[in-house]
Amino acid sequence: MPNAIEIRELRKMYKGGWTPALDGLSLTVRRNQVMGLLGPNGAGKTTTINIMCGLVEPDDGTAAVLGKDAVTDKLAIRKMIGVVPQQIALFGNLSAWENFRYIGKLYGLGNATIQQHAGNLLERLGLDKHADKRIARYSGGMKRRANIIASLLHEPEMIILDEPTAGVDVQSRAMILDFLKDYHAQGHTIVYTSHLMEEAEQICDEVVIIDEGKFVVNGSPQALVQNTPDCKRLEDVFLHYTGHSVRD
Repeated sequence: MPNAIEIRELRKMYKGGWTPALDGLSLTVRRNQVMGLLGPNGAGKTTTINIMCGLVEPDDGTAAVLGKDAVTDKLAIRKMIGVVPQQIALFGNLSAWENFRYIGKLYGLGNATIQQHAGNLLERLGLDKHADKRIARYSGGMKRRANIIASLLHEPEMIILDEPTAGVDVQSRAMILDFLKDYHAQGHTIVYTSHLMEEAEQICDEVVIIDEGKFVVNGSPQALVQNTPDCKRLEDVFLHYTGHSVRD
């Protein structure tokens, strides 16, 4: 069985950029793995995700997602994965139900399937009593949870999340992380980016640290802590490899 993701020597330079967004990045994600893609601002995390989703084409190198080429098989990949972007990708003037019906139709789902899938997810993520409210009236944590539901309506094999708990309350964060653990236990692959190292330690089987568009180090959070001098937690490992300078 092929790996969930195979990235080899990816390179990407944006027009007007001073340095490459990706500079020969290679990494692998196994199936049924929770992989944390970690790096400081500007490390290339979002560019990597956008290439995997077929939103950006690399200048060089290859990326395969669930056995499909990210350049030539974009449509096939989009049917097989769910993507939770850092920004809320919902219509604020529509209710949650209206959003999910619209998004479900884009995936080609029937009304009964949308009703069933969205209903189950709304209940699991604590939004079933708020499904008829406009998204604009949701709190930050509610919007984040609704964002996740929208990505899972078509029951993808793999989900990619870009900062899914940014700016949320403690209760919403706990609910999201518990949900992701359950989703993984059902046999799904998760790729997860976050600036919160304690979250990565909690849910990731493996993390990959990248910086300046290049692979730096990978391993389980526990192994990285044990094998990096003077480090007691993943945050120490992260700073050891990426430095203490603030990135803008």
